[in-house]
Amino acid sequence: MITLTVDKKEIQVEEGSPLLKACLDHGIYVPNLCYVETLEAPPVSCRLCFVEIEGEREPVTSCNIQVSDGMVVHTDTPSVRRLQRTAFQLLMSVHRVDCAHCPANKRCELQRIARFLKIGLKPGPLIQTLKEPDILEDHPVFDYYPNRCVLCGRCIHACQVQRVLPLMSFAERGFETVIRFYNEADLTDVPCTECLACVSTCPVGAIALKGGSGLS
Repeated sequence: MITLTVDKKEIQVEEGSPLLKACLDHGIYVPNLCYVETLEAPPVSCRLCFVEIEGEREPVTSCNIQVSDGMVVHTDTPSVRRLQRTAFQLLMSVHRVDCAHCPANKRCELQRIARFLKIGLKPGPLIQTLKEPDILEDHPVFDYYPNRCVLCGRCIHACQVQRVLPLMSFAERGFETVIRFYNEADLTDVPCTECLACVSTCPVGAIALKGGSGLS
C-alpha cells in the first residue's frame, strides 16, 4: 500500500491503482463517464475526470494516471472545473435533452455531473448539432438513440465481457460516430434478452429495450 494526499486528505491505496479509482473508492467524486474498473486501457474519451497533481504543469485526466507514493492531488481547482465544464458543454452540444422521456431520468450520469458542476443541461455558447435519425431500430431487442449516446464505450466493453467477442462496436467517424450492432441475421441465436449488459451499463439511457423502456 502507498499513501497519497487528495484534497488535503491522506488515503492509502494499492500501488499501481488508477488515480480515478483511488478517489472514487475513498468517497472523493471526480466526474466521469467512460471509466470502467475492469477496462485495462481507459479510452479517456469523456475528458471529464481532470485533476491537478502537484509537480505537473497542467491538469491531467485521472483515469489513465497511476498513483504514486507521496502524490498530492487537487480535484477542485478553478482550472479543473473550467476544463470539466467545457467538456460537459461539448457533450451537451450533441445531446438531445428530453429527460422526461428518457429511461435514465433521475439516475442519469449527465444529470449527476450537471448538479455536481453547478451547470445546466445545455451546450452553453456552443451550437447544438444533432444526428439523424434520432432513433435506430434495426436491432431485434434494443432501440439505440444516437443523440443520447455519449460514446463512452461502456456498452461495448460490457458486451465483450459477456460474449468474449462483442456484438457491437463503434462505427463511422468524427461527429457521425455511433454504436452499431451486428445485423439481425447474426443475432438470431444470441439471447440478448437474457443478458441486457449493454442496457444496464449505459449511463445515459442511449440503449433501451424496444418499447422505450430501460432497466428499472
